[in-house]
Amino acid sequence: MTPHRPLPVGRKARIAVLDDYMGVAHRLADWDRLADRAEVTFLTKAIAPEALVATLAPYDAICLLRERTDFPGNVLRALPNLKAIAATGRQNRTLDSATAAELGIPVMTTDGSGNGVYATVELAWGLILGLARHIPEESAAMRAGGWQTRLGHALYGRTLGLVGLGKLGSRMAMVARAFGMEVIAWSPNLTPERAEAGGATHADKATLFATADIVSLHLVLGPSTRGIVGAADIARMQPHALLINTARGPLVDEAALRQALQDGRIAGAGIDVYDREPLPSDAPIRTTPRTLLTPHLGYAVQETFESFYRQTVENLDGWLDGAPRRLLSTT
Repeated sequence: MTPHRPLPVGRKARIAVLDDYMGVAHRLADWDRLADRAEVTFLTKAIAPEALVATLAPYDAICLLRERTDFPGNVLRALPNLKAIAATGRQNRTLDSATAAELGIPVMTTDGSGNGVYATVELAWGLILGLARHIPEESAAMRAGGWQTRLGHALYGRTLGLVGLGKLGSRMAMVARAFGMEVIAWSPNLTPERAEAGGATHADKATLFATADIVSLHLVLGPSTRGIVGAADIARMQPHALLINTARGPLVDEAALRQALQDGRIAGAGIDVYDREPLPSDAPIRTTPRTLLTPHLGYAVQETFESFYRQTVENLDGWLDGAPRRLLSTT
């Protein structure tokens, strides 16, 4: 690996905290401990890809909130002043870490989400309950003077189909059993034995989509999983079924999902993740019926962000002292 780029001489380091959409990063950690050696700027708006280099050219270090902004190799190569990256989470699939290592840019990570470790699972259940009991619509009706306008569905005795049964999928199964639901699961590499260990019964993909009352996605996005839920899968779903996606937008053929919702071929979809984020204001999904939409809130809770940013400050403190912490392994 190329030796690390040296710290600035004769001035304070310039640090940019990216994608602080809610403007909360400054109050969730003690950034003042860096004040004698660094100037920290909090950027609350997403930066367009074509503006990344110009916007970040002045900064010596950048702080990434995991996987919100893409940093391919060509962008990193165009930032000769960049000397360190402080990234939240253990992995950042949108960061070309190999190129960072080649350029001598240390990548520091964080090693936990605190009490927010299952926040995405909790949100998934919020979407399920919101759709099953029409909570947003009934709340709106109450504010408009109405009373009991829609009949919902109970979860007890129904079937949850999990696409992906890792840490979060297994947690979904545990909650489902508490509701008295049956749980089936499928993923490309899932075996019956691993499904049983995760609290579910193994099913093939076609059976899962054809029989589950609720389908919830918990897969990592990669070349083999992009578009893994296609038009044929959605077509197999029952008319009363719900689709929940708190994983990654590109796992699902969005056009096919929107068409099924427009036509009333499935009862609803709870969506927290999108092909492009932040979601454009004119994105068709925003006006698609039978949807409950949230703006990628899965892991975005105070407990997670406190853990992320406190460790980020620790990492930057070490870097400014010449000893960066929690370095991403390149082996």
